[in-house]
Amino acid sequence: MTDATKGEAPEVSYASEADRTDPLVQLSLEQLRRRTSLKWRTHPADVLPLWVAEMDVPLAPPVAEALRTAIDLGDTGYPYGSAYAEALAGFAAERWRWDGLRVEHTAIVPDVMLGVVEVLRLVTGPGDAVVVCSPVYPPFYAFVAHDAREVVEARLGPDLRVDLAALEDAFVRARRDGRRAAFLMSNPHNPTGVVHTRQELEAVAALAREHGVRVVSDEIHAPLVLPGAVFTPFLSVPGAENAFALVSASKAWNLAGLKAALAVAGSEAAAELRMLPEEVGHGPSHLGVIAHTAAFRAGGGWLDELLLGLDANRRLLGRLLDEHLPDVRYQRPEGTYLAWLDCTWLGLHDERQGTEGPGVVSDLAGPARMFLDEARVALSSGHVFGSGGEGHVRLNFATSPAVLREAVTGMGRAVRALRQ
Repeated sequence: MTDATKGEAPEVSYASEADRTDPLVQLSLEQLRRRTSLKWRTHPADVLPLWVAEMDVPLAPPVAEALRTAIDLGDTGYPYGSAYAEALAGFAAERWRWDGLRVEHTAIVPDVMLGVVEVLRLVTGPGDAVVVCSPVYPPFYAFVAHDAREVVEARLGPDLRVDLAALEDAFVRARRDGRRAAFLMSNPHNPTGVVHTRQELEAVAALAREHGVRVVSDEIHAPLVLPGAVFTPFLSVPGAENAFALVSASKAWNLAGLKAALAVAGSEAAAELRMLPEEVGHGPSHLGVIAHTAAFRAGGGWLDELLLGLDANRRLLGRLLDEHLPDVRYQRPEGTYLAWLDCTWLGLHDERQGTEGPGVVSDLAGPARMFLDEARVALSSGHVFGSGGEGHVRLNFATSPAVLREAVTGMGRAVRALRQ
């Protein structure tokens, strides 16, 4: 086994780009443009889509085989059983050295964000507060606000890591007048790619306990930790026994269209999870459960190859930015396949833009609008990620080196033209 069994991504790398055999180099742009998903149909055909979190990879063979078997059998009914949770528990023990995931403390939910909403309903009510560390994944705002909870922001620090002083201040504001409150955490953090350390998570757990705040950890990117970082499940740290986590294979194995996720409760929260309405478990797809189970159970080898490719792309992106966009401020992500690019120096951001507010993913402004119009590269607009996102863009580097090179080169040309 690789070092991934210790919670770390494999430390090996490709000698050169020509040697790469990972999933990110297996599909041509022509093949990708035949796809009908959101990523490939939102923009015209001359646009390179590096925005939404879909990867340009073929399906992992163990997942494809499991789905083919189900289709051949006509096994397309309702989901049943605990195989998904058992597969995740095995994956967690092997990859993260965490043997504390109890199958009886899990529940199948339609997807991570719908699971987040249902778990938040267990520990908060209408008018209560949900703390988020901004800038953060836009649906955190939309789903929480649409469920009549108030979003309270705790800005990340200048190093893009959790600022404990800001978090404590947010906890105090969230708990005012005796309101119940929860902290919705992104672990690893989207969009910055920061992987929280065990020490950071222990501090978060202690702070949440002190202020009576319940933690809900979105760990959808957990398998996507790159060399140099180690993923720590939040429920594995002391003080997190009353917390919840949401996990799925959708990001790491590109299964967003195959709906299924797991809500996992700490030992003190297990009774609350059992209060989840029965109908919530009717939402996941049986084929989704089959696919996610196969990914966690048998997709480790494919994942290792993907992580090698993502690490190679992460390094390539750094070189391309140095060459074509040297003024971009970019902190190399430790996990995910997302790069958070500070383009405030362009002077294109305006806090009045995006008047619909954070979380409205369709709203494009500032540098993201310029790069789409002038470079024909689609990126996620930073302002929808909340406070601190203005003037930034999020770039999805889970694509081929050729597409990444073409995109960043075009972005550089657009900036040079803008400055003339």
